[in-house]
Amino acid sequence: MSPTTTPVDDPVVAEAQEYANKLLLLSEGSVNKNFDPYEDIDWENPDFDADARPERWILPESADPLGRHPWYQGLSDEQKIAIGKYRQANIAKVGLQFESILISGMVNHTFALPNGDPEFRYCTHEMSEELNHTLMFQEMVNRIGADVPGMGPLVRQLRFLGVPVAIMFPNLFFMAVLAGEEPIDHIQKQILRSGEEVHPIMRGVMAIHVAEEARHISFAHEFLKQHVPEGNVANRFVLSLAMPIVMFILGRSIATPPRKFFREFDIPETVRKELFYGSKEAKQVFSDYFIDVRALATEIGLMNPIAKQVWKLFRIDGPASRYRSEPIRSGKAA
Repeated sequence: MSPTTTPVDDPVVAEAQEYANKLLLLSEGSVNKNFDPYEDIDWENPDFDADARPERWILPESADPLGRHPWYQGLSDEQKIAIGKYRQANIAKVGLQFESILISGMVNHTFALPNGDPEFRYCTHEMSEELNHTLMFQEMVNRIGADVPGMGPLVRQLRFLGVPVAIMFPNLFFMAVLAGEEPIDHIQKQILRSGEEVHPIMRGVMAIHVAEEARHISFAHEFLKQHVPEGNVANRFVLSLAMPIVMFILGRSIATPPRKFFREFDIPETVRKELFYGSKEAKQVFSDYFIDVRALATEIGLMNPIAKQVWKLFRIDGPASRYRSEPIRSGKAA
């Protein structure tokens, strides 16, 4: 099936048709280029054993703030490997938990869609892919063998909000989707682009996730471009203030390891604060996760003067990307 290209005079109908065409292209992408974690990752290859050449679990300096911190670099290789395995396993567990929240909300979003709505098909494709991602992430955690918690205990309670928010406030829900997807995607692309050697389990999982997540992030962007302008002025103003708040809260929950991680390896409190909160570099890295979201907010009219101050208040303001997934160089879009 090909996207409809017949011109339409009514601008509202034409806009709806253009949106449907974009979703059809995303749906066809899911059909033509999809992955199965048990077919496309060679789990039984001896080189994929979690203990094969374990030095590959040492955190990459160019893509992980802990990996380039002097405290971590001063450890023995054995300690670096143990921390690296735990950290990567926990990131996978956080990804799994976030995907589960996303699926629960999205399936309830599709429940009430009218017949013929193109969102139903695409969302169902995405949920199928996200379910595969949960299998893939859990398999990675199991093979590493670290008993990681994923999200912290308080943040895990967010799972109870996914469904009601998706039903009553779908624009807010898909903002939350971006708040979870953008940091993970950003981190994984940095690692893959770094050229540093990482364990093949990790590389295989990230390659699949990045490839399919591109469609998922595209859909969330297109959904908000289509539906946010439909709201009245008051609704759009509230969303403009909610957007940076959602990005900050969920972004922190995704990107920051739980306190159990720091206790497990006796990581000093000063190091924790410096890595994820206190240093200028840490603040810049976190802000950079949302360079594409800031561009989206500007495009759909949610970057008004008051909203800009909220972005600044949470220290996630900054430049907007010129195009989606533009690589970050020296803390700025190139």
